[in-house]
Amino acid sequence: MAVFHLRQVYKVAMGPVPRYCRQAAYDLFVQELATLEETNSLVRAVVAVSMHELDDIDPADVEKTLGEMAHEINSRTPSGNPHAMVAQLHELLFEEWGFTGNTDDYNAPDNSYLPRVLQTRRGIPVTLTLIYKAVAQQIGLIVRGINAPVHFLAAVEVDHSWMIIDPFDCGRVLTRDEVFDRLDQLAGEPVQRSDALLATASHPQWLGRIIRNLEHIFDRAGRQSDVLAMRELLALVKDAE
Repeated sequence: MAVFHLRQVYKVAMGPVPRYCRQAAYDLFVQELATLEETNSLVRAVVAVSMHELDDIDPADVEKTLGEMAHEINSRTPSGNPHAMVAQLHELLFEEWGFTGNTDDYNAPDNSYLPRVLQTRRGIPVTLTLIYKAVAQQIGLIVRGINAPVHFLAAVEVDHSWMIIDPFDCGRVLTRDEVFDRLDQLAGEPVQRSDALLATASHPQWLGRIIRNLEHIFDRAGRQSDVLAMRELLALVKDAE
């Protein structure tokens, strides 16, 4: 009875007690949903997902790393010219830091954990694009995620036009036709040449895509308690949409 009473007090003070997700991860996740339209909140919510499995994760460390990268780019582009900023963004992320897709172990959970991607500089399209967006927006660029099937991409605005970027492929700039050729290759069959497949990802969609990826990985590995933890988080995302 005493244990039950303490859990009820905790639930009132801190919010719902999850059945499967780690409490600290769940609490941070819930906290960031209220302002999920902000990029910083999306970053922290994605970090919260990683906290379900990873120990000793401090969201402030992630924000510090992203901020340091943005500060370095700003120091190299005093003119504020957007073309120069994109060039320096790509130089720093893909040439100097070496961010790229993890083609050797694509389905490893670490590829979906933002703190690990920052450490290893290997990830999947959706997490690498988030790093691209988080750094780019701190230097004044406008970036959106492209919620394409089988492959997540970035679009950056320069001089009132959009450049499509593939952070998984070392920041390669793609034409519309090249995007669809890439989707054909990954899908193993032709996909419809429709702009609807290149729609902007809302932040809930972005977050949900990361969580669903982990849900599928855990399911294939027979990690059912982790599958259920991801479903707890997904239910919250659906409520926030």
